[in-house]
Amino acid sequence: MAEIIWEEPFCAEGNNCFRIGTDAEGNAYIAVAGQEERYLSDSRDALRALVRDIKAGKVDHLL
Repeated sequence: MAEIIWEEPFCAEGNNCFRIGTDAEGNAYIAVAGQEERYLSDSRDALRALVRDIKAGKVDHLL
């Protein structure tokens, strides 16, 4: 498995922090900061999870 290089977390007041990462092959990853071992790498799954979190009020700061 390729090593993922994670960017600094993106955080807002009182909300979860998310991290974006890439590997040497150009694949992109998204994870909740502190839970990078549970990342999403499929853009459809990442979008679905993001929409669920927005609806749950977890990432309203991204709107």
